[in-house]
Amino acid sequence: MIRGIGVDVVDLARFVRQIERTPRLVPRLFTENERGLPAHSLAARFAAKEALIKALGDSAGITWQEMEVTTDAGGNPEFRLHGKAVEAMAARQITSVHVTMTHDAGVAVAFVVAEGF
Repeated sequence: MIRGIGVDVVDLARFVRQIERTPRLVPRLFTENERGLPAHSLAARFAAKEALIKALGDSAGITWQEMEVTTDAGGNPEFRLHGKAVEAMAARQITSVHVTMTHDAGVAVAFVVAEGF
């Protein structure tokens, strides 16, 4: 059963300006594994994290570091969740989340579906 959905759109040029203006945003928003990626990939991951929060219904005290976007063996995006993110999923009876991301024409978009019982 679908327990929540979320979508987010990030303007790439604005995102790049923000991380150039405030370099501390990158370590605050992204895990060590995410930080070396190009700006368009970071923007898509930021959109995915925002979309996950929307799918959960609220941030529930989750930090950006507790939501990591990785890729599976086939190169598809997936979440690696820790701490409060795992607790929020359990509290909402969510057993899995699905994420897709894209970036084109100056925007990054992510869509998340949360499933559970």
